[in-house]
Amino acid sequence: MSLIEITTFRLVPDAQEEAFLDADRRFQTEVIPNHAGFVRRTTARGDDGEWLVMVLWRSTQDADASGRLASDHPVTHELNALVDGATVRTTRHTTLD
Repeated sequence: MSLIEITTFRLVPDAQEEAFLDADRRFQTEVIPNHAGFVRRTTARGDDGEWLVMVLWRSTQDADASGRLASDHPVTHELNALVDGATVRTTRHTTLD
């Protein structure tokens, strides 16, 4: 069984979407693929301005370890500065296959 981690959020009011997409791309190419258990990550935007990031992990332990590793990375700080922390919601789901 694997883990699907879904995070939804909104950008801070003055954030430029292009800056967010650049930081998100850098996070997706420079940071997260280097973490054990990473399978896939995708980012999506809703029509109402809400964003969603979905990450597939081999295990809950891999997702937890990645969170600790990524927390100090400069790209993570850049990305987080563009996200409205009050709107962040993360859920985890265990796959059944």
